[in-house]
Amino acid sequence: MSKSDVGHVQSFGTAEEARSGLSSFDLRHTAPDIADRSEGELARYFNGLADRNYHIDKGIYPLGSCTMKYNPKVNDSAAALAGFEDIHPHQESGGVQGALQLIHTLSGWLGKITGLPAVSLQPAAGAHGELVGMLIARAHFRELGQERSTVLIPDSAHGTNPASATAAGFKSVVVASGADGLIDIEDLQLKLTGDVAAVMMTNPNTHGLFEAQVQTVSSMARECGALMYLDGANLNALLGVTDAAIQGFDICHVNLHKTFSTPHGGGGPGAGGLCVTSQLEKYLPDPLIKLTESGYSIAEGRDHSIGRSRSYFGNFANIVRAYTYILSLGPAGLNDVGRTAVLNANYLLARIHPRLTAPFGNRCMHEFIVSAESLKREQGIRALDISKALLDRGVHAPTMYFPLTVPEALLVEPTETESLESLDGFATLLDEAVEWLIANPSLADELPTTTPVAKLDEATAARQPHLRG
Repeated sequence: MSKSDVGHVQSFGTAEEARSGLSSFDLRHTAPDIADRSEGELARYFNGLADRNYHIDKGIYPLGSCTMKYNPKVNDSAAALAGFEDIHPHQESGGVQGALQLIHTLSGWLGKITGLPAVSLQPAAGAHGELVGMLIARAHFRELGQERSTVLIPDSAHGTNPASATAAGFKSVVVASGADGLIDIEDLQLKLTGDVAAVMMTNPNTHGLFEAQVQTVSSMARECGALMYLDGANLNALLGVTDAAIQGFDICHVNLHKTFSTPHGGGGPGAGGLCVTSQLEKYLPDPLIKLTESGYSIAEGRDHSIGRSRSYFGNFANIVRAYTYILSLGPAGLNDVGRTAVLNANYLLARIHPRLTAPFGNRCMHEFIVSAESLKREQGIRALDISKALLDRGVHAPTMYFPLTVPEALLVEPTETESLESLDGFATLLDEAVEWLIANPSLADELPTTTPVAKLDEATAARQPHLRG
């Protein structure tokens, strides 16, 4: 970049960045001719860009429903080992026995954790696992000569469930929740007919509650011949405490990028391993890894398989990371994960609910909902305002306006990886944010003010998004 180019690029603008040399050039708007730039200038530039990103290494990431837990660096080290990093999925099985053994072993561990022994690690994410599970349900009923067309989904389930069921060719029917935030058994009974292929439940649900009548639901489903599907995105709360089979489920996907600490966000790569009963194993996608007398082999072309759901064997680097995480913790450590996740969420709820309404009581599982509905009614303060005020205070906001069953909802999940000091710090910042909004209601529309991107024209941003810098 020549000196004459400097005036034509967008600078970062702050005094601190100017002092560090960041404001003098911006590679996003100028051809990357950087030969006359020193290493120090480049280091400051790229570190400045990295500092703009918010990530779990930087602070608490309390996104409810997402389980944004810390990713241990030992996982990355294991995934970067030459024996894993430098292999190719087209290699002959004899040259990748270690990788195949790892996939086979992790599949066995997930089978034990869920109680569902047949496992595929091929799905690329949780929603992809849902789709594969629904395709298996469709194949199962077609083999029985039954064209069941309906899937029942509680309104407290994850939002991808209806889309996955629809993509597999089913019609999604919503089952209502009661005032207690749990599935309405009477509404379920009305809708549970012989046309139902499956009941898709999220447990704990997105109200942050354990569906205490899950075995009753399972019994009702079996009476009409339907399958039970568990959205395992909230499995982090149940590790070592209960499993999918005990609850009566036939199919369950497991988010390695949530429960088992592999990277999450930014579009992937995720991992949504699928676990099913032994009766449904024959439908799992090709290929599966099998242990034979001569070693680990790739089993493909199975008669009843739904076929490949994607290329190769899943996102292998994240499979290695999940394997490392489970191996490092062991059964007792995984049990501690589940119990600590629930403890952290209950502690944070106790800190927050005096300020915001807790619509389903002051006890929860791994996550909880609080509502700003009364603040909006009395002070004009919305959940969106609170979230932007939190951004101004340097922390990521919780999930907003989900689930749709709660007005002005904030869905918070601290996970087990946050310390007591971190939980207290977040609760204090939320208190400060609400106090500031009460004292300065006219300034709420100007938020955020301290983030790299300030307040947007939200209507224009939604209707005419400009996605390139």
